[in-house]
Amino acid sequence: ILKSQYKDCTLGYIDIGFGPNNSTLDSTNLQPEDWCTIAMAILKAYNSYDAFIVLHGTDTMAWTASILSFLMTGLDTHGNYNALLSKPVIVTGSQLPLFVEKEDKSYTVRFNTDALQNVCGAVTSCYEGVPEVCLYFDSKLMRGNRTVKTNASEFKAFSTPNYPNLGEYGLEFDVDNKVVRPLPTDPDLALSQEGESAYNTLLAQLNYIKDNINNTTVIPFPAFPAYYDTSVEPNTSVLGNMLEACINQGVDGLILESYGGGNFPSGNPGTPENGAIYKILQEANNNGTVIVDCTQVLTGTVNSQTYAAGSWLAEVGSVGAYDMTPIAAAAKLTYLKILSHYNNYNWDQYKIKELMVTNLVGEIMDVNVLDARGEGFLAPGETIMALDGTVMLLNDPGQGPVLKGSSLEEPFFFLNDPSSAKLPGQLHMQQDGQLIFYDRDNQAVYKAGGEPDPDTRSSKLILEGSTTNGGTKLYIQNYGKDPFYIYQQLYIYQPQIEPLDSGGDDKSK
Repeated sequence: ILKSQYKDCTLGYIDIGFGPNNSTLDSTNLQPEDWCTIAMAILKAYNSYDAFIVLHGTDTMAWTASILSFLMTGLDTHGNYNALLSKPVIVTGSQLPLFVEKEDKSYTVRFNTDALQNVCGAVTSCYEGVPEVCLYFDSKLMRGNRTVKTNASEFKAFSTPNYPNLGEYGLEFDVDNKVVRPLPTDPDLALSQEGESAYNTLLAQLNYIKDNINNTTVIPFPAFPAYYDTSVEPNTSVLGNMLEACINQGVDGLILESYGGGNFPSGNPGTPENGAIYKILQEANNNGTVIVDCTQVLTGTVNSQTYAAGSWLAEVGSVGAYDMTPIAAAAKLTYLKILSHYNNYNWDQYKIKELMVTNLVGEIMDVNVLDARGEGFLAPGETIMALDGTVMLLNDPGQGPVLKGSSLEEPFFFLNDPSSAKLPGQLHMQQDGQLIFYDRDNQAVYKAGGEPDPDTRSSKLILEGSTTNGGTKLYIQNYGKDPFYIYQQLYIYQPQIEPLDSGGDDKSK
């Protein structure tokens, strides 16, 4: 069947064994080291194939698709990329097995199985060349680290509630390139024969992770209504007792699965700081446990500041997961906690939290970054915000881009005279290193970034708050170049675009 559709298709098969018997494994019994076994098999065969399909049981398929996206990515001591996936890795499986055993113990293809369709769709996805770890199921190609299993009894078993599908099979296979991560722009970072340093870098990192992953424990912990008593000192709580028991086992990270937008019971509604849960989480944070606040709700983002019932979490050191799934958060934190001790990285708790809310492989919305390789612009009313929450960049519909927040004595306006511009407009971080604000007539009325560089491999606009090293700053980061500062405490760069003559070119003052 595959040959009839793809005459040039050559299929290889890598038999991966698990456990002491080197046998197949029901995905229900998967453990963390097994993820590394899969990743290592892909990496060792990387230069022999153009794409990879991982056949997997559905119970933990979303977990494997999430963690593989991180395991196949290399980070250096600063948390920047030093190895990136450049070929498709598609995880798939089926709700019904491909074969069924007959009475005479022989096997035949099962009627109405979804296995064949999913494998065929995964092969088609490989031909599209999407350089991501994806999950293909029920005619849909999804980003692996955005998936959750949302149906136990139908073929549409998986979905990505907080992210659009990367592709979909109807009469034809259609890929939405607007939401697909691009190929590595720096060939030195690509996992390929041309980028042997990246390959060797990731191989060493993956070996280290495999040696340490079973000794790193990150646990999801759901909120649920449970008894607590505020009439005694100290306050008591069933949830608190359970949390304490988990933490006392040596937990490295805690993924809170909160209610709604990030609300978790403190154990004392009136004075959260007296609650048993508050005190237990505060002590855990002080002892180095990284706490991440996710939500049990499938769709939407975590904003624990919306209600008082969640706002106390920031006081105990918890960091919000925004639109990241609890599965992806647990996988990512496991990966980062291990890397924090790798090769003298020595990442502290703050660095790990910073990376947790940084978009590494498409698992989370961009929080404090405009990345030219992604969506790359702010529409009217949209914002990015420093990770510490002290400053935000707002594309104000009536004033254009403006920095405002508790770390600034007064707002910083990009446009000297907003009334002269045709607002609202869009703020674009371009691949050539230019940050440009276009008015509604698509005229450039603000530009920063120096001279355009067509050879720039990766451009990002980054906003950092007052609690970070060096204080509040907004700057353009070009790969391999010094940062270009737009706002940095005592130094402010504020170029404007001169009115254009007919047929003239934009020029910076």
